[in-house]
Amino acid sequence: MTEFGKVAVLLGGSSAEREISLMSGRAVLAGLLARGVDAHAFDPAEQRLWALREQGFQRAFVALHGRGGEDGTVQGALELLGIPYTGSGVMASALSMDKWRTKLVWLASGLPTPRFHMLRADTNWAAVADELGLPVFVKPAREGSSVGATRVDRAIDLRAAFEEAVRHDPLVLAEQFVAGEELTAAFIGEQPLPLVRIVAPGGNYDWQNKYFSDETRYFCPSGLPESAEETIQDLVMDAARQLGCRGWGRADLILDGQGKPWLLEMNTSPGMTGHSLVPMAARAVGIGFEDLCLRILERAQLG
Repeated sequence: MTEFGKVAVLLGGSSAEREISLMSGRAVLAGLLARGVDAHAFDPAEQRLWALREQGFQRAFVALHGRGGEDGTVQGALELLGIPYTGSGVMASALSMDKWRTKLVWLASGLPTPRFHMLRADTNWAAVADELGLPVFVKPAREGSSVGATRVDRAIDLRAAFEEAVRHDPLVLAEQFVAGEELTAAFIGEQPLPLVRIVAPGGNYDWQNKYFSDETRYFCPSGLPESAEETIQDLVMDAARQLGCRGWGRADLILDGQGKPWLLEMNTSPGMTGHSLVPMAARAVGIGFEDLCLRILERAQLG
C-alpha cells in the first residue's frame, strides 16, 4: 500500500514495558506487511529519533508502551519532525499516562473513579487505611501493565508497597479497592468496541496474568445487558474526550455489585500482543488484526 508511504513501527524503547512493546510492535509490523504496507521496525532505544527523517519515514505507528513512548515524549518529537503518528497527541498522552492527573480531570468532569490518596515517605499509613478502607492498590502514577503495583490488605504493609512503587516513580498513589467485575473498553476513532470482561486467577490481573498466563479468562461479548454495555461505552468515550484522546485507546474499569462502572485508567497506546484486549474486541465485530492495524494507521496525524 503506497498511500501510507514508508511507515515506522516504533517498538521497544527503554521503559519498564519494553518486553511487551517488542511483542506488540512485532505483531503490528507483521500485520502491516501482510497488507502490503512499506513498514519497518524502529526501536528508539537503538536509534536516535532524528533517523526517522534521515531514513525517509512518512508515518509512525506508535507501539511503544510506558514512559518515553506513551507519555507524550515521543509524540512531541514526532510533532517536531513533522511525521504523522498514531494515537493521542502530546497533551492527552501525557495526561493519560499520569494516573493522578487523569483522576483529577475525571473528577473535575464529574466522572466516576475510585477515591485515592497520594503517598509520600512521611505519610500516615494508618490514616490512609482509615480514609480509603482496606484493601487498597498502591501503584506508581506513571507506569502501566501493573508495574510496581501491589494490593495491600493490611495497613502495616502500606509502607512496603509504597517503597516498591516509588522505585518506579516518585509519584505514588493508593487507590480505593472496588469489588466487582473487571472490564476493558476499547475504541477506534469515535467507534466504541465491545466490552471485554476479564476473570483473572484469584482476581489478580497482574503482569503475569495479563501477558503470560493461559488461566486468565476473557469474555467478549461481555455478557452484560445491551443497555448496560452501551452506558459504559458512552462513559468511556466521554472519559476519552475529557482527556483529549484521539485515534484509538482503551479504558480499564470496574463494574461494582450495584452495576455502577468506575474508571481506573486510560491507555493511549494499548497492547497488541497475542493476549491483548483491543484485537480481541475488534474481532468480536469482524475486524481482523491486519485490518485493525490499518484502521489505526489511517488515523495517524499531527497536532
